[in-house]
Amino acid sequence: MRPVLVITCLALALTGAGAFAFMHARASSARAADASQVALGQKLFADPRLSADGRTSCATCHIPGLAFSDGKMIATGIHGLPGTRNTPSLTTTIASQRTSFFWDGRRDRLEDAVMDPFSNPVEMGLHGRAAIATAATALPDYATWFPSGKETPLAEADQAIAAALASYLRQLPLPPTRFERFTRGETTALDEREKLGMRLFAGKGQCATCHVLEGAHLTDHDFHRSGVSMDDIAARLPELTQGVLSRNLGGAALGDRIATHADEAQLGHFAASHKVSDIETFATPSLREVRLTAPYMHDGSVPSLEAAVDREVYYRGLDTGYPIGLTAQERGDLMVFLKAL
Repeated sequence: MRPVLVITCLALALTGAGAFAFMHARASSARAADASQVALGQKLFADPRLSADGRTSCATCHIPGLAFSDGKMIATGIHGLPGTRNTPSLTTTIASQRTSFFWDGRRDRLEDAVMDPFSNPVEMGLHGRAAIATAATALPDYATWFPSGKETPLAEADQAIAAALASYLRQLPLPPTRFERFTRGETTALDEREKLGMRLFAGKGQCATCHVLEGAHLTDHDFHRSGVSMDDIAARLPELTQGVLSRNLGGAALGDRIATHADEAQLGHFAASHKVSDIETFATPSLREVRLTAPYMHDGSVPSLEAAVDREVYYRGLDTGYPIGLTAQERGDLMVFLKAL
């Protein structure tokens, strides 16, 4: 080989090796940055000092052993104040890859949704979104992320906190359920009775109309009328809808209003969309780990999975005009399948 060609090939090899080393270093640095961001999010999520009473955190309502729900009819925030909505499962929300958040879909970015509870008057009760950044940057154990040697601008801290909380939620452990293992080709992950239940779910029971099996998200990412609590507000519907339209609230302001006005909370997606067709429609929750997330519906008014199945089968029959009659055996088969989700 000619000397010039040897030198050229050696130079190219060294250049390639250098580029690889540079890219590897960048990837390692990115992983370290991601880990630091997740660690911040986890700390913020569990920190009760970032609330008005010093006793309430995100983890108060989102408990790991309950698929990050809380097992209560409606959420309870600072000083024991009740909200108006059932606490949704966060692992279910993340696993289903939702693109709208809260029962009424009022937020379309996770980074915004995670910040709203801090300033909600009956959740964590801080005064305004900037208050969380003010509180966190003043605490010495947050110095790793917000160095005390230089003042961190509140807007910058606010964005960092929102990104950290969203990153933490996106990496929540999601070990595959038996149903998910089945969808990935592990045919023995479900037993024969559970497979019968799955066929009922997709067929006679019509559950898959809204809780789509394809992709294992178990939701159609849409909003539907549940019939729950509508009788309570029927007589005041014109007044309530006009009030929503006149106030024209959005984002955190809408969340604050809904959390403190139970009747308006029953209007569902209408409060965010202002479409008449959306009155009393709510986000279809994913059924992932549904066995852990009782009670059910947006207001927590259905206490058990058995009661939820009976209600949904009944109302599905009303919607279609063809009552669905499940035998005791079929109902049992459907139940065991749901518990495998």
